[in-house]
Amino acid sequence: TQLFQKHQENKIDMLNGSIRNKLPLFALSVAATAVLEQLFNASDLAVVGNFTGEFRTAAVAAVGANSPVIGLVINLFVGIALGANVVIANAVGQRDGDTVRRTVHTAVLMSVIGGILVALLGQLAAGALLGALSVPDDVLPFALRYLRIYLLGMPAILLYNFEAAIFRSVGDTKVPLQALIVSGILNVLMNLFFVAVLHMTVEGVATATVLANVFSAVILLRR
Repeated sequence: TQLFQKHQENKIDMLNGSIRNKLPLFALSVAATAVLEQLFNASDLAVVGNFTGEFRTAAVAAVGANSPVIGLVINLFVGIALGANVVIANAVGQRDGDTVRRTVHTAVLMSVIGGILVALLGQLAAGALLGALSVPDDVLPFALRYLRIYLLGMPAILLYNFEAAIFRSVGDTKVPLQALIVSGILNVLMNLFFVAVLHMTVEGVATATVLANVFSAVILLRR
């Protein structure tokens, strides 16, 4: 298939030869991607903890309070993306180009639609979710702003995760990892710009995270 041929230079050939030496390499790249995704939140915490002045304590607490909500949503769709990974990998193994094409298109469309629905429903449920987590009153306004901005980026965030699953289905773990490394660096730079230069608080790091995820999603979509 076109997708299969396009990534020959990056992919790990899981269809031919021994899998014993290939599986650790594949797994390490996937693990590194997951670690880097967690570092997005860590960089947000580091920047607001050092550059928000009198709002430092509330800002750090606000970013930390959102971690369970964001983790729940993203991990849910990562699990769904794994289903697309299985279907595409099976079709690639059978050299069934038509099924590969249709499944890739369906996965991309589902991620965008799912992201839009999560963004819209999340705006309505954000206050209730943070209330259920017993976020303190002095932290709640910051946490609400961070979550609502982050949720606006869910179409791009989910699109990246589905695209990464598509690349992995042909044994290509390098391209998603490379895109995430670049977007991670971009995220740190924009965090510093929005917070340290423009003197924003949680809305600055949330905006930076969304824009960085848009960048990585567009890179993979173009590839």
